[in-house]
Amino acid sequence: MKIGYIRVSKQEQNEALQRDALKEGGCEKYFSDKMTGSTFERKGLEDTLAFIRPGDTLVVWKLDRLGRSLQDLIATLNGLQGYGVDFISLTENIDTTTPGGKLIFHLMGALAEFERDLIRERTNAGLAAARARGRVGGRPRKLTSNGKVALALRLFADPNHSIDDICSTLGISRSTLYRYVREQKAQTPE
Repeated sequence: MKIGYIRVSKQEQNEALQRDALKEGGCEKYFSDKMTGSTFERKGLEDTLAFIRPGDTLVVWKLDRLGRSLQDLIATLNGLQGYGVDFISLTENIDTTTPGGKLIFHLMGALAEFERDLIRERTNAGLAAARARGRVGGRPRKLTSNGKVALALRLFADPNHSIDDICSTLGISRSTLYRYVREQKAQTPE
């Protein structure tokens, strides 16, 4: 069975073009999503993946309708392939039921993996260069002076002060306060 998946943005509001192309491609059932560029929840795709069975074929009008990024697309297609579901993209003429379509799919997967490796390599090189210049990543500490840390620890030790009062007075979160307390306990010999 050929199952069609349609995704349109809220600005377009018109899925007729995709539905007509999928109908011409032989789809018997359709699922769709209307979403904005920032929305990642795709109920229609979830319903499609729940409905589809091994031996079925998922058909989309264009590749970008199925995945938000190349990495997302490859992950979705790998999941389909692992489940025994074929894939057809009408615009790009990718059809994993044919040897040529499978080749294109595997080339896309290799390119996506290459892209991930390049990004990882560049990120690690940038972090190493920053460390060499003395920069350390992460968020700056909220309590910058030893006096403020000591004040926080004194207030924490005094049972007359609630945790919420201490945190609001110092402008820190509970987890930050507890981290300072833990660090102090780790530094103090028992």
